[in-house]
Amino acid sequence: MPETEIKKLLKDYLDYLEIEKNRSPKTRENYGHYLNVFLDFSKIAAAEDITDDVVRGFRIALARPPKFSGEKNGRANQKNSEKKNLGQARSLKKLTQSYYIIAIRNFLKYLAKRDIKTLAAEKIELPKTPARQIEVLEYNDLERLLAAPAGDGLRALRDKAVLETFFSSGLRLSELCALDRTIDLRRGEVSVRGKGDKIRVVFIADSAKQAIQKYLAQRGDAEEALFVSIDKSGKVIGRVTPRAVQRLIAKRAREAGIPQRVRAHELRHSFATDLLMNGADLRSVQELLGHSNISTTQAYTHLTDKALREVHKAFHGKRRDT
Repeated sequence: MPETEIKKLLKDYLDYLEIEKNRSPKTRENYGHYLNVFLDFSKIAAAEDITDDVVRGFRIALARPPKFSGEKNGRANQKNSEKKNLGQARSLKKLTQSYYIIAIRNFLKYLAKRDIKTLAAEKIELPKTPARQIEVLEYNDLERLLAAPAGDGLRALRDKAVLETFFSSGLRLSELCALDRTIDLRRGEVSVRGKGDKIRVVFIADSAKQAIQKYLAQRGDAEEALFVSIDKSGKVIGRVTPRAVQRLIAKRAREAGIPQRVRAHELRHSFATDLLMNGADLRSVQELLGHSNISTTQAYTHLTDKALREVHKAFHGKRRDT
């Protein structure tokens, strides 16, 4: 089947994202997925075929069964299920719906930049999404998790260093896995390249520095990665993967007696919440987390509000009770 005009424009747009806008391959993949689903569902061949009615029909299909199928078995199956199961009665979550609409708007902005006749991006309103839910560990659970890796073996020392570094720095999982062993522990500062290829400085507390030093002292390999994967025999087999880090966190959480499943991002959330509850200002926490928009950081404030509620309950109106 010959490639349609709109599919050629989509390929040009994805190349533009990766080369001129310097977006990551993962961003290109995600945008390609969202836009291909839109184009295949709408059956349009040219940019001028994108109209208000076409986008509205797609939005209805996203939101209402039985025309569209969404996330059913996780991200790995989402891309196949969305394309193959458009007739099944399952709608997408509001947040996922917004990803499609954002991709369509940005594609339209690109087409307008190239003076290609199509629907104006400004005519598409983004859906309202529910407030982001942040999960953090209770402080006692956090302390037990950090203390869970016991012993002087390489695996235990690595796990201890990973957990301490996570909580100390607030790094994203991918950023932590990308660290090299050449980091300057004396200064306790690390430059990391985060989302959007932005570089920021994160800081490592003394507890994390000590854990890393003990761990590196046991390393006898030449791997440049700071955190490495270890096979069952104890041999280093390369840079640690995000999946391996998630597994080690889950394992250490079970050992610590934490009943709920603990995910890697909860340590990053705990880092941010700990700063805010101890008096850090929102703008500084935004910088440390690498958020481009402060509204993303504001999602943590409802957790600190709980602490304020406890203060109010403990101290307000005591004289009236006497």
